[in-house]
Amino acid sequence: MALGVDMVTQKITIEPVTRIEGHAKVTVHLKEDGTVEHAYFHVNEFRGFEKFCEGRMLFEMQQITPRICGICPVSHHLAAAKAADAALGAPPPRPANLLRELMHMGQIIQSHGMHFFELAGPDLILGFDEDPATRNVVGLIQADPNLTVRAVQLRKFGQSIIAELGERSIHPNFAIPGGVNRTLSIASRDKILAQIDHEIETIQIGIKIIKNWVEANMEDVNKFAVFPTGYTGLVSPENGLELYDGPIRMVGRDGKEWEKFYVKDYLDYINEHVENWSYLKFPYYKKLGYPDGVYRVGPLGRCNAVEKIHTPLADAELKIFKAINNSKPVENTLYYHYTRLIETLYATEHTRELLEDPDILSTDILNTCRDMQERGVGVIEAPRGTLIHDYHITPTSQIRKVNLIVSTGHNNYAMSKAVDSVAKTYVKGPDVKEGMLNRVEAAIRAHDPCLSCSTHAYGKMPISLDIIDSQGNIVKTLIRN
Repeated sequence: MALGVDMVTQKITIEPVTRIEGHAKVTVHLKEDGTVEHAYFHVNEFRGFEKFCEGRMLFEMQQITPRICGICPVSHHLAAAKAADAALGAPPPRPANLLRELMHMGQIIQSHGMHFFELAGPDLILGFDEDPATRNVVGLIQADPNLTVRAVQLRKFGQSIIAELGERSIHPNFAIPGGVNRTLSIASRDKILAQIDHEIETIQIGIKIIKNWVEANMEDVNKFAVFPTGYTGLVSPENGLELYDGPIRMVGRDGKEWEKFYVKDYLDYINEHVENWSYLKFPYYKKLGYPDGVYRVGPLGRCNAVEKIHTPLADAELKIFKAINNSKPVENTLYYHYTRLIETLYATEHTRELLEDPDILSTDILNTCRDMQERGVGVIEAPRGTLIHDYHITPTSQIRKVNLIVSTGHNNYAMSKAVDSVAKTYVKGPDVKEGMLNRVEAAIRAHDPCLSCSTHAYGKMPISLDIIDSQGNIVKTLIRN
């Protein structure tokens, strides 16, 4: 992490933000007394997938869009397939949906497991103030080699599920419009089943770690980026946790339901705001406007938006989580780490359920019927939150327009708010310690952002040029939008 401290302009720059996917920086603007006036979260990369997908064929999207990200390619792969299903009027047979969902559970397990242990773990296990030279995976290995091995095995388990179905763990070749392109063998099923109990034990170790950490650091938990928002995620008909399919449920700061709607109708409820200092868009609930209608997604958002989980171990943990704020939404940002493990537990339990379903071995895996539509919307709960793929197509299945609202985009306001809140709570100049700035980074890290996925603000790419004199004073600032 490079730190630039300029006491003439009273600005601290954290660049790059570490242990996240993608490139970002934080600028902390100080008052004359050294307290924080405001802190900004800047995402300074641009990908443009929405634009260059125009003109491609619908069946190509399941292989193009996963290249947005190497961390969550399965989420884009499946969302693209679901959008194609809708556009072609070809809902997959039940066995195909079971196999897709199984791959998705592998994605949740590997991504959540990696984030908790390898990305957030150095802060939680070693401490925010630990020397950056050891506050990393190497430091974790030195501190607890057995735990580190189990953490790596957990991620490997999730990736192996993906690879068993899609031939490779990154950018799999599996889901196609109307279904999937291969079945699951009995040997593969049994291989995955044999590992589940061990991985559940690892997740429960992680849950014990985060519970003990919260108990020992309750003062920090209660002042670290605690603020009200709405909460959003897919749900089952009974408002249970759903990661693959279902309606979108939005709840307010009091836990009462804002909306529950079909994914194809998301534009009736969600709009996007743009700021000139970020390439990320800021989604919000239309009826309340911006910023009153901002909401959070991902593990904390989902666990606040649901009322139950349909697997026993995860549901028991959800009840404990719900009790933290008497069944009202939990606003403490650091609880993202706890809810992430609750979801990992659910995904592992649900993997067993899927594998024990007789239809998982069926050869009825493709719907070849076609009823062409002008538009197809696919939504899935990626590890980081609700992922929307919206395709407008021609009668010949050519892509005419694409809109992608990714998980990190939904959380953009929350990350920006968290950065500002944590900076104001912990940063005090002129003697700015590294541990203070690491807490600002941790505010972003808690959301597990995937910034490569999220930068789609085509036509809104601000360039700011500061002209500074020999004394370090800003003489003029030029901005081009």
